[in-house]
Amino acid sequence: MLADQHVWVVVLAGGIGSRFWPVSTPERPKQLLPLASDRPLIAETIERARALVPDARIRILAGEHLARPFATVLKGFPADGYWIEPRARGTAPVLAWAAEKLVRLDPDAVMVSLHADHLIRPLDAFERTVAAAARVARSEGALVCIGVPPDRVETGYGHIEPGTPFEAGDGMQAYRVRAFHEKPDLVTAKRYVDQGYLWNTGIFVWKASVLLEEIQRHAPEVASFMPLIAQGDQAFFDAVPVSVIDRAAMERSQRVATVRATFAWDDVGSWEALARTRPADASGNVAVGAARSVDARGNVVFAEGGEVVLFGVEDLVVVRTAERTLVLPRERAADLKNLLGELGQRP
Repeated sequence: MLADQHVWVVVLAGGIGSRFWPVSTPERPKQLLPLASDRPLIAETIERARALVPDARIRILAGEHLARPFATVLKGFPADGYWIEPRARGTAPVLAWAAEKLVRLDPDAVMVSLHADHLIRPLDAFERTVAAAARVARSEGALVCIGVPPDRVETGYGHIEPGTPFEAGDGMQAYRVRAFHEKPDLVTAKRYVDQGYLWNTGIFVWKASVLLEEIQRHAPEVASFMPLIAQGDQAFFDAVPVSVIDRAAMERSQRVATVRATFAWDDVGSWEALARTRPADASGNVAVGAARSVDARGNVVFAEGGEVVLFGVEDLVVVRTAERTLVLPRERAADLKNLLGELGQRP
């Protein structure tokens, strides 16, 4: 657990997870699914948060409809640990709102922002990295993004271009951020790996007061609506436009640093991720639930409500629920949002 008694953890847990349709739904989003392990993603995330701070300094940011389902899997987590966002408006508004609330509770608060859909191993390396990021956030007054050295060429992640290095204590390495780069094409992604760029994990650490200063300075699309919080959370969330913290603050601020992670990380963002987070059989098939594979290779299966049998097929994603069965090539797993648009339905 971190020694700094002013560190707080907020968990972004309000997403729908449409790339895990048809299992993930608004009522049962991917945070409640056993995707990275046999436990729901939200349970693993809170375990990581508890490695950093006590429950009294953890806040889950999500819609009201998720508080009860979360409570069923987070035994013993306090009811006042949920901060309910009335509407989903993206990461910039909800983090600015959370920072405002934290400053009222603890003017010296350092805020660690975690996503509820990451795979991180091991916990002690995660704790060490976050501790370094908290030191940098406090000593440098920086917005800190934790960066992970790539273990493969990846076009689905944002990348951090590191600038001048500096020590973060405890042997940890930090850098000024020269630039953020959004999801690259394959050739560019290969170049980024060769040039020592880091993956942008989306794990942020900053003093809550500094984030608010940078929102005021660089993000008028959020800052101009912040006074509405005084009228109530609903008024703010009804009025503020959708925006993401990466563009609203991280890409605009001059006070940005990154700490190089010492842990292994993966974004559990689509069915393809199960091929990396779950063990495979001798033929490269990954199965969650009841599934059998005969003369089949490289498939990903998630089965609920019955058995799936694969015979003579390769590189498919097969998802079975009580209501639907989805079959698609693994290479198209990230395109599920497009499919939902074609079907004309919400995830």
